Amino acid sequence: MPTHASPSLALAEPFGAWLLAQRDRGDWIDSLAKAARADRGFPKRGGPDEVRARLQLHGADGDTFEQLDDAERCWRGL
Repeated sequence: MPTHASPSLALAEPFGAWLLAQRDRGDWIDSLAKAARADRGFPKRGGPDEVRARLQLHGADGDTFEQLDDAERCWRGL
C-alpha cells in the first residue's frame, strides 16, 4: 500500500527517509525510491534541497527533477 504523507507527517519525517520508504506504489516514485536506496550516499535525513544536490552531483536529467518535484509535493501532502 502506498505511503502518503499528511502535512504534519511531512514536517516530522525527513524527505529523504520518506522517499526511501516508498515501495509498491505502482507509480514512478517506486523507481525514484529504488534508485535512492541503491545510492549509499543518499541523504537519508536530508530535505528536498539535499536530495536535489545529490541528484545534481550524479548528473540527473530534467525528467528526474520533475519527478522529484512531484514527490516533494506528495511528501508535503499537497
